[in-house]
Amino acid sequence: MRVVRRFAVLPAAARGAVLAIGNFDGVHLGHRAVLEAARRRATAEGSLWGALTFEPHPRELLSPESAPARLTPFALKAALIRALGADLLIVLPFDHALAALAPEAFVAEVLAARIGARAVATGVDFRFGHRRAGDVATLARAGARHGIAVEAVEPVEVEGERCSSTAVRTHLEAGRVDRAARLLGRPHEVAGLVRPGDRRGRTLGFPTANLAPRPARVQLPGAGVYAVTARIAGEPGGRWHPAVANLGRRPTFDGEGLRLEVHLLDGEHALYGRRLAVRFLERLREERRFASPAELVEQIARDCAAARRVLGATTLPIESPSA
Repeated sequence: MRVVRRFAVLPAAARGAVLAIGNFDGVHLGHRAVLEAARRRATAEGSLWGALTFEPHPRELLSPESAPARLTPFALKAALIRALGADLLIVLPFDHALAALAPEAFVAEVLAARIGARAVATGVDFRFGHRRAGDVATLARAGARHGIAVEAVEPVEVEGERCSSTAVRTHLEAGRVDRAARLLGRPHEVAGLVRPGDRRGRTLGFPTANLAPRPARVQLPGAGVYAVTARIAGEPGGRWHPAVANLGRRPTFDGEGLRLEVHLLDGEHALYGRRLAVRFLERLREERRFASPAELVEQIARDCAAARRVLGATTLPIESPSA
């Protein structure tokens, strides 16, 4: 997949491509339906296909104080779209000039003149242009004037719930990582660098990797203890290790600041300074204060046993779009 950030380097073959348009934060099952619509049409017409997305997220520019945390930082979003077989990922720099474009101008100047799109696919609730004045009907009318076909894809429902980035965030914030995974079509993933901590886990007999998520505004689940899998960047084989994670403020030790601490269940590994990706599979319990370190150690042992039952094995598939 070719990632295009500047129109000056847009491959000639990219003109006439079929594009799915959206922010695609999460690349959840609803997004995948839009991407699949683009792929299906391109296959039938013998053209390239891909996604057109925006960086940064429009709300990060227009209303940064209320912008949501990212479900998928750009690198993971790109990897997930690549894994679906896309030929192209066109990244539009979202700035004040782009935000000021009228909907019709966006179609004429960007989709038609700069990109030369053959067709586009979007969700039925897609909004675009200055003050989000354009909708799918606007896109279809303007597209017809420039020879661009438009397909609007209906929302996807999972067990009666509409699949959306907002719904995924709501489940994550409540610790319902299993429910979020059903909407995403995969476990929610967070990655970051392992940094030195207070080494308390080692003294308790359960060494942990203290993870600093990157970027800082990535969406984290609610506080608690989770069964997770972890992947060490650069490790030969690239497998996912069974693990248990604590996300919280360590109330037993009067901790300050939110921390994500991960204990690998299949032995010790050299992790300081390494990049670690973590996938959340199931919430085991809430975070709570214990009367003593000894009581905490007993609970951690139970947490590790519970995580092993959830994970079901000590070796996990060698598969990841997040490499």
